Amino acid sequence: MEKIYTIPVNEAFDACAEDKEKGCPFCEMYRCLEKKELEIILGASMMEPDIRIKTNEMGFCNKHFTMMLKRKNRLGLALMLESHLDHLKKEASGVNGLKKIGKINDSCYVCSRINNNFDKMFETAVWLYDKDKAFEEKTRNQSYFCMHHYHKFLTAGKGVLNKRKYADFEALVQKVNADYLETLQADVSWFCKKFDYRFKDEPWGNSKDSPERAIKFLTGSNEAEE
Repeated sequence: MEKIYTIPVNEAFDACAEDKEKGCPFCEMYRCLEKKELEIILGASMMEPDIRIKTNEMGFCNKHFTMMLKRKNRLGLALMLESHLDHLKKEASGVNGLKKIGKINDSCYVCSRINNNFDKMFETAVWLYDKDKAFEEKTRNQSYFCMHHYHKFLTAGKGVLNKRKYADFEALVQKVNADYLETLQADVSWFCKKFDYRFKDEPWGNSKDSPERAIKFLTGSNEAEE
């Protein structure tokens, strides 16, 4: 049951089922979208007049400016910044300058492009769960859904599935996270105990990176690059 719009969802669920360290499949989708958008914006499309108008008007958030700086095309980024700063200067000195600057500060071209596609992926995942028995198994095989995407996934399910199907869906997704949470909680607790002299000679087990994993579980991990 593969359609163009289901491919990135299936790929992310497959990748995260195969490599448990990837974590939440929706975080994986976001990373893929982010990487694609950064490649596009720092590629040939950067010089297209309609794209330049939008990047001038919206700017970029700190995260995506930082990610673009880490890439190779510093000249291309500088040319985009030159144009954006010129636009900013005109807006600041024009009518309703304060309001316009506030709007630019609160927007990001890359974020808007990602979110426009990303939000639809939750409904696509629920649709796959409803129509494709194999996707139900893929959902069961996930290590976890980060808490932000867990909420969005269940919310999308409630809007798409009938009551009986939603009850099964909710129980499955909740079990995936409950199983992971139990293990994570034990690892964090053991991490804490390791700082007690009575346990200093005991093995760390899987607890050494448990604070990082806990934060990733609680907040999601959308960084495309370290």
